[in-house]
Amino acid sequence: MLDERSKSLLKTLVERYIADGQPVGSRTLSKASGLELSPATIRNVMADLEELGLIASPHTSAGRIPTARGYRLFVDTMLTAQPGLIGVETARLQPDQPQRVIASAAQMLSNLSSFVGVVTSPKKPSVFHHIEFLRLGERRVLVILVSPDGDVQNRVIFTAQDLTQAELAEASNRLNANYAGLTLEAVRERLRHEVDELRGEIAGLMSAAVQAGTDAMTQEDDQVIVSGERNLLTVQDFSHDMGSLRRLFDLFEQKTQLMRLLDTSSRAEGVRIYIGGESQVVPYEELSIVSAPYEVDGQVVGTLGVIGPTRMAYDRMIQIVDITSRMVGQALSQR
Repeated sequence: MLDERSKSLLKTLVERYIADGQPVGSRTLSKASGLELSPATIRNVMADLEELGLIASPHTSAGRIPTARGYRLFVDTMLTAQPGLIGVETARLQPDQPQRVIASAAQMLSNLSSFVGVVTSPKKPSVFHHIEFLRLGERRVLVILVSPDGDVQNRVIFTAQDLTQAELAEASNRLNANYAGLTLEAVRERLRHEVDELRGEIAGLMSAAVQAGTDAMTQEDDQVIVSGERNLLTVQDFSHDMGSLRRLFDLFEQKTQLMRLLDTSSRAEGVRIYIGGESQVVPYEELSIVSAPYEVDGQVVGTLGVIGPTRMAYDRMIQIVDITSRMVGQALSQR
């Protein structure tokens, strides 16, 4: 636990470093904090903060900079949101096709933050309107899945036994008559309970078809739009370290790690902040991510966020992400 004096000096140090990007010395800290403390007292407090792992001293300077742990304490206990920091309220996302909405949102996040904006595609409910099975050869079946909006997905599955086209027609007729309009997850659950009423091979075929449909929908939804990667080229914290920049650009190109991180964020309420290597999924000490889920008609369907250096104005980023998530939800709900 820190006393009030230590908290005040840490808060001042973090704010000064975020604003200036320069290590903060005891003289600067004395003036900025407004506390009537001697330079010796401030140096002692800074030594204590360094021992706690909250600040560190770069080799080239007598000043101190916050560590990831120091940023975390600052964000959790000292950050105060100031209304009117940004003009996001005046921006608008026009109701449009989902891909256009999220592309606009990613660009908006990037422009407002001057860092990188990321938005995942909204997950569509995996509902099927019609299903057909077509025999391709021994134990090979083509599944044709039609969604309510007319989207068609094709998948080849392999069955445990060879089925005739008549048996395949029986399975598709049963699925269309009893399960059309339900989500694939609901179909899967009902099949689990009704399996005793179905012939073994037909039950297996229907279960395999549902899994194929789920896989198709999931692959279609697994998209993340990234905007503003080049902004990191101008960030002082990265520009001197080509190795860090290369790793970051690999992250944006691969996108798999980003999807895992944003999927984790979608299961949390409100804005989440990952500082340094906290996320484990994107373990870069020099990187922070501020993210939030967005909803359509009361259901969380995706996640968005800002990626930038640990030295970012967290109060500003929280507002940018929070407001943009609500705007995306509103734009998609009005379609």
